[in-house]
Amino acid sequence: MKYLPLDPALFIQNRKRFIARMEKNAIAIFNSNDEFPANGDALLPFKQNSDLYWLTGIEQEDSMLILFPGNPDKKYREVLVLVRPNELKEKWDGRRLRAAEARAISGISTIVWLDSLDGLLQPWIHLADSIYLNTNENDRKANTVPVRDYRYAQEMRLRYPLHTYRRSARLLKDLRAVKTPLEIEVMQQAMNITEKTFRRLLSFIRPGVMEYEIEAEIFHEFLRNRATGPAYHSIVASGDSARTLHYVSNNKECKDGELVLMDFGAEYGGYCADLTRTVPVNGKFTKRQKEVYNACLHLHRYAASVLKPGITITEYTEKVGEEATRQFLKIGLLNKTDIKNEDRENRAYRKYLYHGISHHLGLDVHDLGTRTAPVQAGMVFTVEPGIYIEEEQMGIRIENNFWITKNGNKDLMKNFPITTDEIEALMKK
Repeated sequence: MKYLPLDPALFIQNRKRFIARMEKNAIAIFNSNDEFPANGDALLPFKQNSDLYWLTGIEQEDSMLILFPGNPDKKYREVLVLVRPNELKEKWDGRRLRAAEARAISGISTIVWLDSLDGLLQPWIHLADSIYLNTNENDRKANTVPVRDYRYAQEMRLRYPLHTYRRSARLLKDLRAVKTPLEIEVMQQAMNITEKTFRRLLSFIRPGVMEYEIEAEIFHEFLRNRATGPAYHSIVASGDSARTLHYVSNNKECKDGELVLMDFGAEYGGYCADLTRTVPVNGKFTKRQKEVYNACLHLHRYAASVLKPGITITEYTEKVGEEATRQFLKIGLLNKTDIKNEDRENRAYRKYLYHGISHHLGLDVHDLGTRTAPVQAGMVFTVEPGIYIEEEQMGIRIENNFWITKNGNKDLMKNFPITTDEIEALMKK
């Protein structure tokens, strides 16, 4: 890992929160992700299962966590399972965790090697009444590959068909959505690295620069500040490309008079930042660009002001939509006839703002969390309204990350330049 060691209390606290929600006399088993093949004998870079990481802090492949709070042998109530270090494999692929190192990261005392697990696990299963198994229940899941969690669940049901099975994901969706102060400390590190990167870009962008050169600057600044790397594929979209929400080509020249929309964030300690800013390539907004940008900034601030505990995402989106309608009237995108004749299922403002305003943020960029229950204190959301105008070949989006608390929202990106004056002044320097 490139980042500095995290406080193991973060993961100890997370396990306590999960165990408190388990049924009596239940055992919970968590698996690491698969290593996925690329081509030939190559593997894609390994990415740990977010749930296992949330509970342990362990990023190594072929790892498992077993939680059995009712185990008669107290030593085995929390067990971290690791692949046994192998001298030959380490010569090729690098060092694997030793037991003492894993204890320091996770705060788990009992380490069991994977090749000796079966003889221990079966008696524990026989003692338990129910088994918690994990699957991916992110609402945006699109992957249909039968990954390890699903294969393991099928294997367990065949071996132990009379046990009662429970879904860990059901609990984790609630638990992971509400961040602890220890988690926010790590997220703030990701935000701080992202801020340094954005400030670097403001002195780098100029007419003639290529989008991929901006992307290279992002990656450089991330790594030199101990980030693991980008939290997601960076979007660097100049001119009309900014209207494509998930533009990832990043291969065009940034031209004088255009805007460039940049959506990027660092990953630090497993946690993500998610920033969007739109800046003038030549360092100076035109009158119209500034008008649209300020309307978007108004929407951003309005959305942040109404995203509070108790509101649902549906209610929140409706409120922001009403304000977007008012702003789009002011800047000439809509007229009263458009609004009078609009379809309530497809509001007139949706022509220029056609995506959601916020999503959960954490270990995953689109993090776990309900989209139907009211917002709770402790959740972290992006706030990212945009305005996309096909007729003017212009796209503007402004995004910060907010921690929702009982005493008001805390902008984790409050120090980032955001106004047109701040951006122009830093680009001039």
